[in-house]
Amino acid sequence: QVQLVESGGGLVQPGGSLRLSCAASGSIFTISTMGWYRQAPGKQRELVATITRRGVTNYADSVKGRFTISRDNAKNTVYLQMNTLNPEDTAVYYCTQEIVRTVVSTTRTYWGQGTQVTVSS
Repeated sequence: QVQLVESGGGLVQPGGSLRLSCAASGSIFTISTMGWYRQAPGKQRELVATITRRGVTNYADSVKGRFTISRDNAKNTVYLQMNTLNPEDTAVYYCTQEIVRTVVSTTRTYWGQGTQVTVSS
């Protein structure tokens, strides 16, 4: 069994910062790409950022220069540092990890439970 647990969401004023974390636990052989998605009320879920095992990153245009994705492979954890937040960043944020559970398993994408980020004065 594999579980992803997110933390770090909350209420922040415009211009503020938050740091999200997502830790995977359970039977894990290796993890390839990790990422973050978000879904605002009434909108489709959208990609925020991804990071490969070697550290190659990709960002949505709307967050470039403000958000930074990073990972700690030893801890099976992905982070999202969010700076200069604005109300349009308000959404539920979900982490994803592409996990291989054993040496003979195939890759499967796991999702976190979601954490609410609200940007408001």
